[in-house]
Order: sequence, then structure tokens, then C-alpha cells
Amino acid sequence: MTTNGWRGVGVFPIPPTRGISGIPHLAALLGAERVVVRPVRRPADLDAVVGWGEKRNTQLARAWAEVFDVPYWRVEDGFVRSVGLGVTGDPPLSIVLDDLGIYYDARRWSRLERIIVAGEGLDDLGLLTRAKAAIARIVAAGLSKYNAAPPGEVDLGPPRKRVLVIDQTFGDLAIECGLADASSFERMLAAARAEHPDAEILVKTHPDVLAGKKRGYLETAAGHNVRLWATNTTPAALLAHVEHVYVVSSQLGFEALLAGKPVTTFGMPWYAGWGLTEDRATGDAAKAAFARRGVKRTKEQLVAAAYFRYARYVDPDTGEPCELERVIEHLELQRAMFANNTGKIFCFGFRFWKQSYVRAYLRSPGNEIVFASDAAAATRRGFGAGCHALVWGQRETADVRDLAARHGVDVWRMEDGFLRSVGLGSDLVEPASLVVDRAGIYYDPSKPSELEEILMNATFSDAELARAKALRELIVATRISKYNVGGDRALSVPAGQRVILCPGQVEDDASIKLGCKDVRTNLGLLEAARQAAPDAFIIFKPHPDVLSGNRIGAVDPAAARALCDHIEEDATLAACLDAADEVHTMTSLVGFEGLIRGKRVVVHGQPFYGGWGLTEDHNPHPRRTRKRTLDELCAATLLRYPRYLNRATGRFTTPEVVIDQLRAERNAAGDERTIKLAWSRRQARKLVQIVRGVRG
Repeated sequence: MTTNGWRGVGVFPIPPTRGISGIPHLAALLGAERVVVRPVRRPADLDAVVGWGEKRNTQLARAWAEVFDVPYWRVEDGFVRSVGLGVTGDPPLSIVLDDLGIYYDARRWSRLERIIVAGEGLDDLGLLTRAKAAIARIVAAGLSKYNAAPPGEVDLGPPRKRVLVIDQTFGDLAIECGLADASSFERMLAAARAEHPDAEILVKTHPDVLAGKKRGYLETAAGHNVRLWATNTTPAALLAHVEHVYVVSSQLGFEALLAGKPVTTFGMPWYAGWGLTEDRATGDAAKAAFARRGVKRTKEQLVAAAYFRYARYVDPDTGEPCELERVIEHLELQRAMFANNTGKIFCFGFRFWKQSYVRAYLRSPGNEIVFASDAAAATRRGFGAGCHALVWGQRETADVRDLAARHGVDVWRMEDGFLRSVGLGSDLVEPASLVVDRAGIYYDPSKPSELEEILMNATFSDAELARAKALRELIVATRISKYNVGGDRALSVPAGQRVILCPGQVEDDASIKLGCKDVRTNLGLLEAARQAAPDAFIIFKPHPDVLSGNRIGAVDPAAARALCDHIEEDATLAACLDAADEVHTMTSLVGFEGLIRGKRVVVHGQPFYGGWGLTEDHNPHPRRTRKRTLDELCAATLLRYPRYLNRATGRFTTPEVVIDQLRAERNAAGDERTIKLAWSRRQARKLVQIVRGVRG
């Protein structure tokens, strides 16, 4: 990523708004060590002053820079900006910096225009390869400058020839600076109709107009063969149905070029004049701009110049400087999750404190989430064909099942993910990951789940398997587990003796009820382990929910000690796994975490990780006939199946980011990580979580 090596940058927001100074991670975007808001004198380390584009409210910043002889740079949003709109408060993930002009101002040189004309680095094979790959990803994911439109295809009616005309917001500086005016939009629409008399003309309204923040030029353009498309739709969905695109100076024209559409311009956008567009801007200023440009460039070269050389980016999760590919990855993930969450989703069996974070995990532009107490309440709220029914875990009541069946709707299930939190779900601690399963649920072996289907049928790429390997190594190195409670201290075990870890479980847990036959209790597990290994040193680790007093499954200490050598209540799971040679379990997730750490794992039930050739199964599952490697198991379980949420940003994220956040939370938790808290302290902590849930 380009950086200026600035020590300090001055900004001059106009009260009462924070303006440019309110942008999160502004220093990282600017490539500066610090941002100085409204400096009175020139600090010794102030290397530049920045203002927003060509706006009139930059006059103070320009004047200050001139008085104190400090370079002035213009800032604008980048070309792949964010999920939501700037006018609705979504901060940019990308900006551009320009010391000459600004890219949309064709009246003078801009730094971008200089890069393109001079061909600075535009013949570099590595950069062009990155540009080509970026184009492919942008087009495949349907990404745009803004990415908050509902996902999915658009229904335009019966197939026919269609042409797209792009409206813009009234008074946008990109129009005046792009050597156009209101008449340019009239000429554009007239030309589209005249040149395509047999086509339907779609006039696309700008997202800011749809949001009610601004107005456009062609809001009343509907007429014969002209349809005003004032619907929040991804540009990619419209581009898939049109043969030609007409623009004045909109960035969408360049996105149309990336998608392989012919583009005609009636202003002078930054991508015009390089031989890729049909350009109809007129007048002396336009002639001068064409003369300045005057070279042929490919779309890969324009992407290399604008998206790589000119723009700069911050990591959506960390706020640190990053490259374009990281922002694309983030936006791809948001769009993929939005696609999974489309429609009207009715949620059953959710306690009220969960509802705020469940909404975050089900977020998608234009969808609707309804929490209903029962089938009758859902019917009153409009449940019908095309809706989705989502239940928490096994809380699928007969009336909900019948309701879904009557409307031909499948029942989805939601549960905690495998990298969950620092603290217990029974203490109302919000999860960092959840799963939504449209087939079954991972801990119910009586019927297929999406996870089982992935493990039975999926093909994993080399890159995915390499990522899965790195992820499990990261989990081991950071000592992260599902709940991350207890003290991280080494256990003392006899040297040279076989050590077995038996993790306790909540005995009324659905995974035991549904996935166990012979061994169904914690005491029964200890008996089976002792019978299998009479001479082993057996560690019994009670489940944290049982130790906390929140769930059932306590074992009489005397009975447990008759079968095991040590009961460990305080140490972390990672410390217990460090001490163990193998894990014996019913269906506990600890078995999976043991596999990740290279331990021998013996299972007496049918957990999701059993039956794939990695565990010793006392009750093999007849449906699971495929052998999988550990990396394939991790790719399915940790990469493809769950969804992760960055609680700092509220956006979907990756397991790697969640691990980093859980590690930071664990280190900051101190004594709060202990399971055995006083009753009053535990209730106080629950109250905090309830208040957070109510506030959202």
C-alpha cells in the first residue's frame, strides 16, 4: 500500500460536524503517524494538510496550508469504498490522496491522470496480474463502490434488449468537474432512446437518492420504453441484463467496463479518453482533457493505476493499512453472508437476551427478521411460503414444525460455533461464532447436517487446506478453545505414564441424548476409560457449565476419584490437553480440539468429528463412509460451516480475526475467567449481558 511517511497531518473540519476528522482509522488511511485537528500553529511534525475533494468547506484548510507553507492534499473516497453508504454513516475502507487535483476533476491534472499518462508501473507484470485477478473477483462477487444492496438476481420481466442509463445526485461535484451539467443527462437519455429504439431504457437511480439523502437528474424520466429503476439493486444484477451503458461521469461506468459492457460517456470521468469508452463530452475543456490523456490503456492498466497505485486501504477488521485484495476479501464475505440471509426469517425459541446478536448474524440488506413465540404469533406476523423458520438448537415445537410443513418451508437450526467466547453461554456471554444449518444440526447424528454433507461430498482447494492447516496451528499456538475459561497453568502428571483426559459433559445435552448409546453419563465415561486403560493416569475435567452450577452433570467426587487419578476444575482446556496423550469422550468438542493438537481420540458416541477415519469409534456411524484428513475436517468445521462476527465492527469476519479477538479478551479478563464465581458476582455479570442484549 502506498504511504507518504508523514509524521503529522492537519485537518480542519467545519463545526458542528466532525467531518473528515471523524473517519475511523484516518491516520492509517493517510499513511501518517497522527492526525492534528485544527492546529493553531504549525507543529514541527506537521507534513501536510488535507481536505475533502473540491468541496467549498476546504477553504480554511487550503488557506492555513498556504499561510504556513504546508503541502495541501485532496482526499476522496476510494473506488471500492465500503458496505454501506457514506451518507448513512458507513466509514470508508478506501480513500485516494492527490497533491495535484482530484481524479474526478477533468479541468486539470490529477495524480491519477499523471500515473496513467506516464504509465508509472503499468507495464509491471506482477501488478497487471494482480489487477486482472482483482477484476475477476470484483465481477464474480458483484462488488461495487457501495455494497449494501440486497443480494440476488433482479427480475426485469420477459427477456428483451435493454440499455442502462445511469443517473447521479444533483449538484455532485463529479458532474461539474467532469465537464457536464444538467443538459448532459438530457442528451444522454435522448441518445440512448434514439440509438436503441427497440430497447427498454433502464434509468438507474443513485443509492443516495434511494436513501432519501439527495435528489437526482432523471427522477421523472419514465415514459415510452423508459423505466425508472428506483430500487436498491446491485449494479452487477442490472449489468447482467443490459447490452450498453450510458453515463455522464458515474463510477458505475467503469464497473460496467470491468463487466465487459460497452460504455458511452457524456462527461469526462477519469476512465474516459483512454480508448475504452465512446466519449461524447464537448467543448474546449473536454478537448484539452482529451489532449492531456491521449494514450491508449487497457482496463487492467486503469485498475492498476487507480485501484493499486492511487488508492489506499485499511483492513476492515484491524484498521491497519492493507492492500486492495484484503478489502475485496472482506466485501466478498459480507456479500456471501448476505446471500445466505435473504428473505423473511422467523425465529423461534430464542431467549430475548440473544435477539440482538442473532439479528447481527442474520443481517442482509432488505431482509426481515421476526422473533415469534409460537406458530400462531408467526401466522399473525405474515408467515407463509417463501419465509424461513429458524429455531435455536432443538427447540422445534410441534406447532412450528406443522406450520413449516403446511407452507413447504424447511426448518433451519442455529447453535453456538466452535470458537465461541471468553466465558460461558450459560452466563449469557455473547458468541463470536454461530452456525446456521439448513439440513439438521452438527450434534444430531440421527439425520444429515450441512456439516456432514460438506464432509461427505465437498472438494477442498489446496489454498483452503493450507489455510485450514495454518488455522489449527494458530489455535494450538494461541491456546484458544471454545469457552477460554480457567487458569493457564501446567498440570503435574507422572513422567512416562500414559495420560488420558476425560472431559465431562452436560448430561442432558442434546449431543448425548441423540448421539450416545452405551455410555451416556460422565461416570460411565470414566468407567469405560478405566476399563480400557487400567494403568493409565486419568484426568477428569468437569464441564464448565456444570462447575458453574448452570447445568446438570455433576459426578460424586468420591465415585469419580475411584476411577480417575485427578479431577481438574481450574486449569484451561489447553493446559489439560498439553498434559494428555489421548482423549476419551462421549461427544465433547474436546475430542475435536484433541485431534487439532495431534492427540489420539476415542469416542463412545457419534460426534460430528467421528466416523471420518481420524478417531477410534466405539459406535461407528453407518452414513459416514468417507475418510478425511485432519486439514479437511478443519476446513469443513472451522472455515465453511460457521459464521463469525467481529463484535467491534458488527461485520462478518474470519476465524483468524476471532481468534485474535478472543486472545485479547482472554488476556484482559483476568479473574473474570474463573468458573467458580460467587453467586452475586455471577448474577451481576449476567445482568450486564442482559442489558447489552436489550440495547443491541
